[in-house]
Amino acid sequence: MARLALGLDSSTQSLSAVVVNIDTGDKSFEHSLDYRKDSRFDDFALGPDYIIPPRVEGEADQPPEMFWASLDALFYDMKAAGVPLDEIVVINDSGQQHGHVYLNRHAESIFAQLKRKDSGEKNLLNLLDGSLAYLSAPIWMTSNTVRQTEFVRREVGGKDKMIRLSGSDAPLRFTGTIMRRVAEQFPEAYQETENIQLISSLIPAVLTGNSKVPIDYGNACGMSLMNYQTKNWSSELLESTSKGLSGGLRALKKKLPNLTPPDTIVGNIGRYFVEKYGFNLECKITVGSGDNPQAKVLVEGDLLSLGTSFVNMVSTDGETLDMEGLANGMYDGVGRPFMFGCRTNGAMVWDAVRALYGLVKEDYAPAEEALGQVIPASAMVFWQPKNESFPPSGSFDLTRITHHTKPTLASDYAGIIETSLAAVYLHSENFTKKSEEPLYITGGVTDSAEIMKRVAGIWNREIVPMEKGGPALGAAVAGAYAHCKSQGEPFDVEEFSQGILKRRVPIPPKSEDVEAYHGSGRYLEKFRLEEAKIIAEHPVE
Repeated sequence: MARLALGLDSSTQSLSAVVVNIDTGDKSFEHSLDYRKDSRFDDFALGPDYIIPPRVEGEADQPPEMFWASLDALFYDMKAAGVPLDEIVVINDSGQQHGHVYLNRHAESIFAQLKRKDSGEKNLLNLLDGSLAYLSAPIWMTSNTVRQTEFVRREVGGKDKMIRLSGSDAPLRFTGTIMRRVAEQFPEAYQETENIQLISSLIPAVLTGNSKVPIDYGNACGMSLMNYQTKNWSSELLESTSKGLSGGLRALKKKLPNLTPPDTIVGNIGRYFVEKYGFNLECKITVGSGDNPQAKVLVEGDLLSLGTSFVNMVSTDGETLDMEGLANGMYDGVGRPFMFGCRTNGAMVWDAVRALYGLVKEDYAPAEEALGQVIPASAMVFWQPKNESFPPSGSFDLTRITHHTKPTLASDYAGIIETSLAAVYLHSENFTKKSEEPLYITGGVTDSAEIMKRVAGIWNREIVPMEKGGPALGAAVAGAYAHCKSQGEPFDVEEFSQGILKRRVPIPPKSEDVEAYHGSGRYLEKFRLEEAKIIAEHPVE
């Protein structure tokens, strides 16, 4: 029999699965369920942005039941596809960071039903009914916590103290301040809450039939409740978050699960899944982690993801923090520290510029040809359709600072690419150390030689384009690691990842490009000045 590891990713839009063979390093299965396109989820009535229609602006909730109903749908599909579920020896998951659920005092006994014989005759929606104290699951898109965030930051002792304690400057979407808002708005639901689980820990809670599984300290970084250095709940952060709420510090502390390393095995799979789908009763379940920590598992070094938004994950020593407060300290799915910076206005703006010249999203060839006509560091174009947090600034229309006599696809496309990349590079300097190691790049734009050349020049560093990995694959690899560790077997995470996620030929920076970007009075210096003006003119509203 093979030894398979299953990685799950419960994201905003879908539940995805990746199966890898622990012994051969092969990826044998991939599948994803879209919550809006799959008719099995029609009853959850999600809006076009995959959330429950909000009651107030800035609210972003999803139905908690959808998370466990999707497990039934996914495992049904996997069984129908002939995946040998009895050969899966470990399941690890990724959950959208900051999303969480509120379980009541009945949840412990309700979840325990999944361990019993004959439980497979029902479905998860029926079995877990009645376990919720609050009927919604707030997710990362939540933005109506300005007052709560300011309160907690002030009570803790200010921005610097907040960052030194938690690793982040209490962003609006982080779990702790959302919990405070829920407690203020719905005090009865908060009082009835026995246990609060992140989505990443809810999945193993369902899989093991234990509603009180711990939370891994990697995903707990996204809560503004944990001491980043000690990896324990911070009494100062908990006290500030719970001040004035029913039960105060004692009640909040009681609602939180224990913290544990991300490679912790939290139990074996429940009989429900054995009887209904044919899993092996000895299949191990790991504690799970967040989507960003699991995605980082696949690269030990620094990883720059150039997708719809740009995500810069910089490996650190666990003590380096961004005191500017733009990036967040985290630990990946195998416990390695890194800093996480995210720029919302990423490649979607590049697509928008190409659309101005009549190019559809998939029509890259004309833009690539035009880009080759422009010398690096010769154009500067700013455009921010959405508010930005890296660095904080409001939205604004396309603005040309430097361009050729008449704007063209070439000058506009080159200009928006270089300013977007420059912003990520410059605002990551506070937590990025000079390194001889390559910068790994992922995302569809890795196919563009012209864009890759510019990345290498701006970072002044060898870059390595690579295949797209993703949180589900990262969870599978981290799960394989956790399984082997529990068996006392060696497992090299980086070596396994390199085998399953192909790297391309390294691209060194060209000296003339480095000089154009970094030389005295050159591009990056001018960019700093122009960006500062634009930010001053367009504050976040």
